[in-house]
Amino acid sequence: MQTTADQPNFCSCPRTIATPTIDGTLHEEIWGHAPWTSDFVDIEGAKKPLPLFRTRAKMLWDDECLYIGAELEEPHVWGTLTEHDCVIYQDNDFEVFLDPEGEGQHYVELEVNPLNTTWDLMLTRPYRAGGKAISGWEFKGLRTAVHIDGTLNDPSDQDVKWTVEIAIPWASMTEITHRDCPPADGDQWRINFSRVQWQIDTSQGDYRKIPSTPEYNWVWSPQGAVDMHRPERWGIVQFSSQTHDLPAVRPLEEWENRMALIKVWEKQQAHFEKHRRYAATASALDSAVVGLTLQATDRQFEATIGSFRVDHELRMTRS
Repeated sequence: MQTTADQPNFCSCPRTIATPTIDGTLHEEIWGHAPWTSDFVDIEGAKKPLPLFRTRAKMLWDDECLYIGAELEEPHVWGTLTEHDCVIYQDNDFEVFLDPEGEGQHYVELEVNPLNTTWDLMLTRPYRAGGKAISGWEFKGLRTAVHIDGTLNDPSDQDVKWTVEIAIPWASMTEITHRDCPPADGDQWRINFSRVQWQIDTSQGDYRKIPSTPEYNWVWSPQGAVDMHRPERWGIVQFSSQTHDLPAVRPLEEWENRMALIKVWEKQQAHFEKHRRYAATASALDSAVVGLTLQATDRQFEATIGSFRVDHELRMTRS
């Protein structure tokens, strides 16, 4: 669900009364207390067709871990990659993106394929802001499992789905956040989920990607572009100490101001590309945003609207 047409998706994460067994099945009663996210949509949003197959996720937490479960409908479950930290999205996969601080800096990503092969990495900031991927970063103590309702790598039959179960220790998150881990009741983190789905040909008795055909990107909270690395568009998870009767999730504050700041950042990048310096005034950006305050040197800038600001590294913070 969404609070407005523009707000990102949100979901509650209840506290679990028992530790899930990480076997990939999601059959334990405790998972019944966790609400499903809305069904995934195309990464670009409503301007693209709905996905061919249903995907959804849910979350739980306790003092030790954040638990994530995902269900991916799939008539043909296949996988080829078996080496940890290889480029998992070359197979069909399920992906998790986490930004506890909500600043779009030093966020982390996890990818899992149907063989339960994983790739975990840290991004210093979004790629479009010059960020670098650190593949050597690891979720210490991470546990994942996959269950297949069907048969793996058998194109002669029809499968039903595959499910993923993930346990991310809070201790593994302390390197990327100053926020409390585990979170407190009511805390909100930015999170998103993605599913990469390749178009395949089974006419020769095996699974082959159709040449020159791009993959589908199905996500929980749409990005508006084929780019998962836009953390300002990720969804919101709100942690609750309750197991039942979860409180409503609060919408993000000053959403319109935040999105206006992203537009200012994009205009500054275009200005820099043309003039090799950042604009020092709103008029130089041809921007008429009410309440915009801009400070800039040739190589750095900071823009503020309301209670939020953005800088040249695309860091979104409170002013």
